[in-house]
Amino acid sequence: MPNDDATAWEEQLIADLRANGGKPSGGPLAGHPILLMYSTGAKSGLRRRSILTYSVQGDTYVVAGTASGSPVDPAWIANVAADPTVELEVANEVFAGRAEVVDPAERDQVWAEHVAQLPWFAKYQEQVERTIPVVRLRRA
Repeated sequence: MPNDDATAWEEQLIADLRANGGKPSGGPLAGHPILLMYSTGAKSGLRRRSILTYSVQGDTYVVAGTASGSPVDPAWIANVAADPTVELEVANEVFAGRAEVVDPAERDQVWAEHVAQLPWFAKYQEQVERTIPVVRLRRA
């Protein structure tokens, strides 16, 4: 069962995103590039929403499975690995997308560019022993 306080906070954040072209106007995420990703639960088959900070690399949005420095991957990583079909909402535009977990051979380079654009992400890798997965999101 979702935490009511967390759900209320997420709903307020999403309303703020939609009112401000996809960037929160206040709070700890003020000014951050945020997107909404809807995926299908790998175990449940239910529609799942993820609120993610992203960087832009070429024609893709890049997101990282930091789980805010948690020792385990967020559930959405398993979801997109099982079914890469997603729906994205970026800067008030909703569109079909495809998710691709970045191959280990190029992960470090994509991560480095992500951190160059969003420097605060560097601390997440320092906090955990796991390799944080990186995902490219494209228009379908």
